[in-house]
Amino acid sequence: MTKKTAIITGASRGIGKACAIALAKQYSHIAITAYQNKNQLEEVKQALQYSGCECISFIGDIGDYHFVASIIENIIHTWGQIDLLVNNAGISYIGLLTDMDVDEWNQIISTNLTSLFNTCHHTVPHMLSKKQGSIINISSIWGEIGASCEVAYSATKGGVNAFTKALAKELAPSQITVNAICCGIIDTDMNTNLSSHDIENICLEISIGRMGTVEEVAQMVVQLANAPSYLTGQCISLDGGWV
Repeated sequence: MTKKTAIITGASRGIGKACAIALAKQYSHIAITAYQNKNQLEEVKQALQYSGCECISFIGDIGDYHFVASIIENIIHTWGQIDLLVNNAGISYIGLLTDMDVDEWNQIISTNLTSLFNTCHHTVPHMLSKKQGSIINISSIWGEIGASCEVAYSATKGGVNAFTKALAKELAPSQITVNAICCGIIDTDMNTNLSSHDIENICLEISIGRMGTVEEVAQMVVQLANAPSYLTGQCISLDGGWV
């Protein structure tokens, strides 16, 4: 196991949990965060520790600049370095834009986009000091093409993609990679609002004929974390040939 440190936000379930478990096979130190699912996050922490990985967990709002500053300081104090940052935390809103109120808009912007500024602003200086590191942002195909009734979500993921490409150019001279995975429909709690009939119809549009799994996203995260530094600034679609 490599003596390296990884951070995964939104790791109490779904994609974040799968990423943490997959990365524990290669990283000796993993920090995980969640907004409020304390018991679920603790279960993930115990699973990582059982696998032989050191783990610390944090409950709080990743869209809060000062909260993120405190956890990064804690991680550096505990382990002395950060090698991989996986920005996974995210929420969705489904409905007409005209039915969305300003608080809901601000919340999704904060969780899905401002969180990237917060984590990168505090993590990048430590990566720069070692001239190495990797940042992987979990995005969506809706950030590329937009989705009806998901205007806010699409806008935030479009921002994630632009953020990824721009930051990659800033950090490439220091051998730090920044990439994004643009997910199609993945079998997570975020899609529990869909009926079985809705899912069947969507799967008919997907070339591979099914939803993706969280383990497949985690596998892609591991591959990007181990990819050559020449692979940077990319928004890679993982959508089963949907779009």
